[in-house]
Amino acid sequence: MTRAQRIRGLLALAIVALSLYVAMSVPVHLGLDLRGGTQIVLETRPADDDDAGSDTVDRTVEVLRGRVDALGVAEPTIVRSGSDRIVVELPGVQDPGEAAEVLGRTARLSFHHVLGTAADATAPGATAGARPDRSRPPVLPDESGQPLRLDAAALTGKDVEEAAARFDPQSGAGWHVTVEFKDAGRDRWAGLTGEAACRPAGDPARRVAIVLDDRIISSPQVDPSVSCGTGISGGSTQINGAFDDGEARELALLVNGGALPVPVETVEQRIVGPTLGAQAITASVRAAAVGSTLTALFVIVAYRLLGALAAVALVCYGLISYAALAALGATLTLPGLAGFVLAIGMAVDANVLVLERAREEYAAHHRPTPRSALAAGFRGALSAIADSNITTLIAAGLLFLLASGPVRGFGVTLGIGVLASMVSALVITRALADLAVARPGLRRRPRLTGIAHTGAVRDRLARRNPRLMRHPRRWLAASAAALVLAGAGIALRGLDFGIEFTGGRQVEYATATPVDPDRARAALAEAGFPHAVVQTSGENRLTVRTGRLTVAQANAVGAAVGDLTSGADKLRDETIGPSLGKELRRGALIALAVALGAQLVYLAVRFRLLLGTTAVAALAHDVVILVGVFAWLGKPVDGVFLAALLTVIGYSVNDSVVVFDRLRELTRHAGKERETPFRDIAGRALQQTLPRTVNTGTGAALILTALAGFGGDSLTDFALALLIGLAVGTYSSMFTATPLAVVLQERRR
Repeated sequence: MTRAQRIRGLLALAIVALSLYVAMSVPVHLGLDLRGGTQIVLETRPADDDDAGSDTVDRTVEVLRGRVDALGVAEPTIVRSGSDRIVVELPGVQDPGEAAEVLGRTARLSFHHVLGTAADATAPGATAGARPDRSRPPVLPDESGQPLRLDAAALTGKDVEEAAARFDPQSGAGWHVTVEFKDAGRDRWAGLTGEAACRPAGDPARRVAIVLDDRIISSPQVDPSVSCGTGISGGSTQINGAFDDGEARELALLVNGGALPVPVETVEQRIVGPTLGAQAITASVRAAAVGSTLTALFVIVAYRLLGALAAVALVCYGLISYAALAALGATLTLPGLAGFVLAIGMAVDANVLVLERAREEYAAHHRPTPRSALAAGFRGALSAIADSNITTLIAAGLLFLLASGPVRGFGVTLGIGVLASMVSALVITRALADLAVARPGLRRRPRLTGIAHTGAVRDRLARRNPRLMRHPRRWLAASAAALVLAGAGIALRGLDFGIEFTGGRQVEYATATPVDPDRARAALAEAGFPHAVVQTSGENRLTVRTGRLTVAQANAVGAAVGDLTSGADKLRDETIGPSLGKELRRGALIALAVALGAQLVYLAVRFRLLLGTTAVAALAHDVVILVGVFAWLGKPVDGVFLAALLTVIGYSVNDSVVVFDRLRELTRHAGKERETPFRDIAGRALQQTLPRTVNTGTGAALILTALAGFGGDSLTDFALALLIGLAVGTYSSMFTATPLAVVLQERRR
């Protein structure tokens, strides 16, 4: 065994051991749809009629969304309810009081020059937390309780660029918050401190008061080193207030999140049950187990001993992904699982790429040893694995940075899954394979390894030599026809947007006896509401969220619930706003556009602009067709569909990269043989990668078919979208992107 093999083996062992330790000691946080969490109902309380409009509530929702993201809660749900209420659902949060305190804080930050002390501590506004009289200089108590008269605010939270919690044990400041000002705020801060510096040391008027929600949290003296009229330059300050770590971080969070446009009051807070229910979770686990087993068996049948080792590596991939999710404290929800479904496909793909390349090397070099063929397979497949994973990581990173809510959660889980798939394929599979092929017995029986024969797909292609790119325009015509058919479905049938996009109705019932939410979902589906979201709260309360309802439909929902128990009283009936609000939708679209642009740039650098452009064109082709198929089928376009759509985009670009990597390699090997037409080289690249495409697609299809068959109603549409996307993405990478590259290349000549 070489030194490199020993290092890989020890590294693989260390990764698996560490992942096993983390998985056994650190629990994963499940989302509201899998485990339940906290629901908080906030009511806006505008001070005057000018702040009572719908736009003010919308701005409040976006500020709350920023605060929830800063809290680290993955995939929250924030919806408007009626004209002045906002419902916040926080998966995995079990302390509704603490969350409500952070969400409900007005967070009005301001900086004032201290005019002096107040003789009467009972002056208007002197009580901590009271709103001061705006017609006279406000009087507020400082940290020690001494009332101070304050000048008008010189700066507000709008002048703050960033706030951060810091700990400095050397200066004695302990936990504090640093504040960086932006633009004109820097000059205002210098002016404020320069004015205070003109007062003698010890004079109360040399102090600057920092006020949060009409309470002085810090009022330091300006240092004697600061010159009168010059002030503190640099545009930053430090808030000290004897904070502990939690208080400092909460203050920084509130300042960064911005002030609420209007005050809000918590009118209800409670812990709610999962939206999917125990049966759906059990069905999901069963589907994952069946799908993974079928995929492992397929890989073993196709690649024998090395296929069995690849199946072991896939189990390690699941362990590493789970451990990474737990270590990061991320929250796992149903849309987030889409990222792992894609990553499973990429983990299978990486192993198949290596093994298919090893088969090619074994057949091309007149019976080499399995060890040398395998080593050559890893070397040859490395660039395709790296390029496909890097493009996916670019998309995952940008979705996390630019999007929010479920789209951001998808980026987190996808990024974790991609990194885990690379480790499982390039480290664990390689270490296990090195040990296996080194055994002397396999040299005498190389077919047991699975790479000493070419495989049924490759043999059939070699016999028939189909010349796939002989008529590229025919493939493009088929793609164009599919696009027209999909576009007709969108135009004629329209899209059935889910509750997340359109809003709908939320009705809460008090039942005489406890109601099983799974039975309620089944009853509502029979009554004609298969997509209703059912949640329990407390012992005898049931909440039903549906799309917009007529009076007759609302009565039908009530009757279906009432039939399950001896009586049901309607407690609340409200119209809810879309949880995927304008800001979230805009952020998701921007993130997708930037991600596609970044992928185009990367592919243009790694390959050529021509190939990068055709790969992105294939992505657009896949998106339109998937949306069109759902339009024809009348399936809902909701948050789960959005996650499936993102998965399809990632799978499609991964498929195209594999084909283009082989095309680049064949073009490089052609060298100066200019007489070889580009279409022949492209056809050869397709033919050589087709066995990998068939085997990878079969493995992914087995998982998704199990998900569709055993996952229950909650997962059927999700699995259906992924199956359609798998078929369309596989087709487009071969017969849309590649023929388009051939046609464009020939037009340039």
